[in-house]
This record gives sequence, C-alpha cells and structure tokens, in this order.
Amino acid sequence: MTLSGGMKRRIMIAKALSHEPRILFLDEPTAGVDVELRKDMWEVVAKLRESGVTVILTTHYIEEAEEIADRIGVINKGELLLIEGKNELMQRMGSKNLTIELQSPATEIPSSLSHYNLTLSDDGLQLYYQYDVRAQKTGIVDLLSELRKASFRLRDLQTSQSSLEEIFVNLVRD
Repeated sequence: MTLSGGMKRRIMIAKALSHEPRILFLDEPTAGVDVELRKDMWEVVAKLRESGVTVILTTHYIEEAEEIADRIGVINKGELLLIEGKNELMQRMGSKNLTIELQSPATEIPSSLSHYNLTLSDDGLQLYYQYDVRAQKTGIVDLLSELRKASFRLRDLQTSQSSLEEIFVNLVRD
C-alpha cells in the first residue's frame, strides 16, 4: 500500500503526538500537500498551541508563518538573522500604504506635494503614499487637506500593511 504525501505527513504528526510532547518540531509539515490539507495542518498546529504545546516549525511558505506563528526566526544562507515576535517584527520592519483613488486621472503630482513622496499609477487614477505607523504623525490628514487644496477629487481610500513576505524579502536582500 502506498500513501500520498499528505497521508505520510499526517502519520508523521500522529506518531510525534503519541508521546504527548511539550515541544514539537515540525520540519516542512505542509511541503507537497494540497491546499485543503495545508489548512487542516494549520488548524492542528493552532490546537496544539492552544493546549500548551510549543511548536517549532520550519517552512518555506511565508504565508504559513504569517498565519500561524507567534514568533518568527529568519535564516539566510545558514545565518540566523533574527528571532522576534511576529507582531513586533511586522510593526518594526513593516510599513503601511495608503492608496488614494482619484475620480479623474492625474497626469502628474504637483510640486507642492513632493515632500510626501507620492507615486502615481500608470493610468493616473491612484496615488500611493507609504507611511510609518510608529511615527507620531502619519501625515495623512495633512496630505488629504493638501490634495483638496490642489483640486484633487477622491473616489476612495484604502490602507494596507506590509506582508511578512515583503519584510522577509527586504531582510534577505540587504
């Protein structure tokens, strides 16, 4: 009888759990498994954590680490770059982005707004502003006021935050 990769992974975890460990090491537990099984594994890991088991997990799937980890360790070329709480890491190294949708296309960013380091989309319908959430002032209120003075008409605003993957890429690139 041959087992699928997913079934082999399940058996591996079941064997490891039969001893009721307080610390569980999982090396790439979701490598080569389908999306549904990956989500099931995430739930198993979450339940283990809730029951007090410390889970040390290696993964190449950054979204997996972002979804289930409390603390993140980053290794690059055999060197441990950091170990830090996920939320603290994302706060410290991440950035927030404000996307401003315009009602009509802009052809350029007025020089009066140059100190905001705005980026204009190719179609001219969006402005992008990156800001530091740790700063005492994000500058958003002033930016919106200056946009109004410059006769920009806004359709919508959206904020987003750096993903763990973006932070990881910046860490290993430097």
